[in-house]
Amino acid sequence: MITAFIIGCEIGFWVFVIAGLFCRYILKRKKLGAGLLLMTPVVDLALLIATLLDLRSGAVATFAHGIAAVYIGVSIAYGHRMIRWADERFAYRFANGPAPVKKPKTGTAHARHERIGWLLHLLAWLIGCAILYGIILVVDDKTHTEALFNIVRGWSLILGIDFLVSFSYTLFPRGSKETM
Repeated sequence: MITAFIIGCEIGFWVFVIAGLFCRYILKRKKLGAGLLLMTPVVDLALLIATLLDLRSGAVATFAHGIAAVYIGVSIAYGHRMIRWADERFAYRFANGPAPVKKPKTGTAHARHERIGWLLHLLAWLIGCAILYGIILVVDDKTHTEALFNIVRGWSLILGIDFLVSFSYTLFPRGSKETM
């Protein structure tokens, strides 16, 4: 059940983003568009409440419950950036906006981009882990929350690997293909 709700929340997030941008650029109703875009955090709140209610009703935490916390952390940390990404492309395609700026692929600009990406990943991890530990404290039953501890362990490993890769570009910047 919670897995379907997570999928529904992800779909809901993008429905609000696309509807908000459609209203902003196609219908020229900027306030309505902004209102729809502001609904994206409500999706996260609904997912958090559903996860807590499911676990408080006695459900044993599963991988899906942990992914709900990961999704919320990622949505909060990267949400503004994802909406800006979509907004730039929508404005370019439907409102004669400027072409979206491509991310740097070489040199110090690429290294900086990678470090910022890792810092956002760290923020997502901090938020997600805070939610996971909060759920663990609320449920207060280690036999029901072991899967959540496993999510923290796995995500921590992924964060560490991401750190090594992201910061390796600072020490060893990518060169242009012409110099390779």
